[in-house]
Amino acid sequence: MEEAGAPLLPDSLVFQIFLSLGPADVLAAGLVCRQWRAVARDEFLWREQFYRYYQVARDVPRHPAATSWYEEFQRLYDAVPCVEVQTLREHTDQVLHLSFAHSGGQFASCSKDCTVKIWSNGLAISLLHSADMRPYNWSYTQFSQFNQDDSLLLASGVFLGPHNSSSGEIAVISLDTFALLSRVRNKPYDVFGCWLTGTSLISGNLHRIGDITSCSVLWLNHAFQDVESENVNVVKRLFKIQNLNASTIRTVMVADCSRFDSPDLLLDAGGPAAPCRVFDLGGDSDSDSDGPGPAPAPPRPRGSRRFPDTQAQLSERVLETRVAELLAQGHTKPPELAPADARNKYLIFTTGCLTYSPHQIGIKQILPHQMTTAGPVLGEGRGSDAFFDALDHVIDVHGHIIGMGLSPDNRYLYVNSRAWPRGSVVADPMQPPPIAEEIDLLVFDLKTMREVKRALRAHRAYTPNDECFFIFLDVSRDFVASGAEDRHGYIWDRHYNICLAKLRHEDVVNSVVFSPREQELLLTASDDATIKAWRSPRTVRLLQAPRLRPRPFFSWFGCHRR
Repeated sequence: MEEAGAPLLPDSLVFQIFLSLGPADVLAAGLVCRQWRAVARDEFLWREQFYRYYQVARDVPRHPAATSWYEEFQRLYDAVPCVEVQTLREHTDQVLHLSFAHSGGQFASCSKDCTVKIWSNGLAISLLHSADMRPYNWSYTQFSQFNQDDSLLLASGVFLGPHNSSSGEIAVISLDTFALLSRVRNKPYDVFGCWLTGTSLISGNLHRIGDITSCSVLWLNHAFQDVESENVNVVKRLFKIQNLNASTIRTVMVADCSRFDSPDLLLDAGGPAAPCRVFDLGGDSDSDSDGPGPAPAPPRPRGSRRFPDTQAQLSERVLETRVAELLAQGHTKPPELAPADARNKYLIFTTGCLTYSPHQIGIKQILPHQMTTAGPVLGEGRGSDAFFDALDHVIDVHGHIIGMGLSPDNRYLYVNSRAWPRGSVVADPMQPPPIAEEIDLLVFDLKTMREVKRALRAHRAYTPNDECFFIFLDVSRDFVASGAEDRHGYIWDRHYNICLAKLRHEDVVNSVVFSPREQELLLTASDDATIKAWRSPRTVRLLQAPRLRPRPFFSWFGCHRR
């Protein structure tokens, strides 16, 4: 307090007192007098409050873009989308996936009710269109993606074929007329599919070679095709990759290398240095990890199980795998070297080499001449002895991969993984090791090809290997979010590696997505058949404010408690 203009207590003593207070009390005390207000804004005080409140390791520096500790504390508290503002109940079954248009003005949802719904994202979200895929023999829709100019929507689903066999199919929908423009077969169905260019998309096919050996073929398809002639596509084969030990290629996505020029993300500060996973270069090496490592059992819908195999079957599988490896040694095309100045794209997907459980990430560079469907349709340009394409890089995560997402600049790959026990060995490809309930959110730098040292943790999953399903995650400029089987969505800060919010649903949260235009808006989709919209406390106050008025010094902290 002050008397006759002079403070009764020196600033140093007030500072020491404020150090013992929590952030809300410090902000409230700053309203008492000018002296206390000045001390309450002290940078050293808020540095201490920051590390103590958020429990950040002391050796983690302040975010390089932050201008003060006070503002950084406020950002993490006030700018995280953790306030539920709207619940959408138009779906009648589990909602499996969400995707935003690049403009942020629309988003799409896929569901077990076999519809693809397109929504308008305004102050209040409203339904624009619902496409029912049951007339096309789809069982359900599972994934969607907008093309570069938001004129087309790729929708992926499970297709019921003859004799109740299930495969996948991709549909392309016009966002101007909502007309169905084309359909492309996609096998297995959890390849999902993705856009490579504004009018070309990638699909997959699977060819069995033996009991546990197959090859995956990735196709480039033109988006504009006759809907009634889905078996005669305008296509070009991109890659043909050998699969071993009942694994197969799934979950394809494209990373644009030309967007890697963003500043480094300081994610690996703090903590002891852990050994980085090695990215194995495909090529002429004779090691098992180099080459085309991946392999088939078609993916199973939730609830299916596998049964133990006999020793005789196991011996036959070992022999089959060894024969396949010998075949691949002389019949695999090595990776092509790109020009030094080329700004290419990476094709990224899950795969494996030991078991059907997806435990590796494959990376294959897409060269400029491969970006169009023009040219040889069936890969006539390859030599007669080159059956398969080698991968450029392989990341082994030693666990079951259940989700992947790219940062907005495409430089960082975030991976949801459920770890295998330390030191576990896969003796039978049909019996993978048990997987942890705790989900590790791993981070890989695609520019340096190194793993960031510290994994993000908090979310959990409970299904075993043979029932495990994909949990979609998303990354914004500052945050990363993921669903989980524990009925919550989670948000972490990318720089400080701390969990900032838990977003509650009534059932499994399958998918989360940030608005690409405002990271303070997040959508979550759940098995409870709802989509929830979440905004930051700051945005909620601005939207609810009837008029502009001065904001109290500590209103951002006191108005919302997590």
